Amino acid sequence: MRRSETGSHAAVRPALVATLARAAAGDALSRDEAVALLDDPACTEPLLDVAGARRDAHWGATVTYSPKVFLPVTNLCRDRCTYCTFRKDPGDPDAWTMLPEDIAGWSTRGRALGCKEALLCLGDKPEIAFREYRTTLASLGHATTAEYVERASAIALECGLLPHTNAGLLTGDEMARLRDLNVSLGLMLENVSPRLRERGQVHQWAPDKDPALRLRMLREAGELRIPFTTGLLIGIGETLAERVDTLVAIRDLHRAHGHIQEVIVQNFRAKPTIPLADAPEPDAVDLARTVAVARLLLDPEVSVQAPPNLSPDDHALLLRAGLNDWGGISPLTPDYVNPEAPWPHVAALADTCRAAGYRLTERLAIYPRYIEEPGWLAPALRPHVTALAAEARSAAPAALEASPA
Repeated sequence: MRRSETGSHAAVRPALVATLARAAAGDALSRDEAVALLDDPACTEPLLDVAGARRDAHWGATVTYSPKVFLPVTNLCRDRCTYCTFRKDPGDPDAWTMLPEDIAGWSTRGRALGCKEALLCLGDKPEIAFREYRTTLASLGHATTAEYVERASAIALECGLLPHTNAGLLTGDEMARLRDLNVSLGLMLENVSPRLRERGQVHQWAPDKDPALRLRMLREAGELRIPFTTGLLIGIGETLAERVDTLVAIRDLHRAHGHIQEVIVQNFRAKPTIPLADAPEPDAVDLARTVAVARLLLDPEVSVQAPPNLSPDDHALLLRAGLNDWGGISPLTPDYVNPEAPWPHVAALADTCRAAGYRLTERLAIYPRYIEEPGWLAPALRPHVTALAAEARSAAPAALEASPA
């Protein structure tokens, strides 16, 4: 990273120097301090330094990833976000709903390649919008997508993987049922600003992106003691203050319930087939600065992650910014949400981490503290977790050296 790209210590305003000094001493940032840091490019280098030191103090020299199989259970979705290429309508030649035999086949192949996580990802409540999909569900013996995801989770578990489901909005009852089959659940908060649902904004036609509904699900997951993944999506028309407000909301929910195991800072990527095809993408420094502010805002035990396939040239910079986890990487399945962005080769990613002074290691879809502390892991899942945790401890980064699909 060139000094001219990020500013210098001498250019930092005295108030921000004081803020960073307090952050370096372990003090929590206020909302306004976080906005000020994010708003001033001149403080980039000291911001990254302080955030990196905060990460090192808690996570040490270890950076993690999860070897996974991406199971896109269905890409039908009732929402129409203007940045999404994943969702499809029935009748589209690229529309699909995975059958049980597909789920079993992919899970078995992934397990043979060393995968330990089954990421079940799908569109929001397609049965509400599409009669054809309701017919498909009925033919499979289910009335709702959440019911079918239970079945899919059980199949993946039987194949030796630990399910982690991101199914969009779920009710408390649906999450409670999935808790017995999933070691963790996820929902990208994306942004807490209701403004992004207004006319002409990215979520105008996405009722399930109502921030109040998504915050309610995050809160209910905490009440159910479900280890949870959420995150922030940057570059979708939000202000810097709205980014910070989203991170503060996540922090406050975690402080109330202790359930947020990781927060993803994901950068928007323009694609030729979306309405936002010509929209500007966040640059590398913008992403790194947001990762750093996330690291300083969130409590130290909350993992901060950025998808490595969306910033393939910036891994060293993201490590500087305080990132401690790369998320899921698959040797079998592409990133169906961003299919144009291949997963990095794990051995190459390990080399990048090593050059920066870090050791890349595997982790499970549930973090150790939720395994060790009673009440977070369903008893029926503990034998599966225990066996895979022992395997992960003995795995080398080269375990996934097969080229990603």
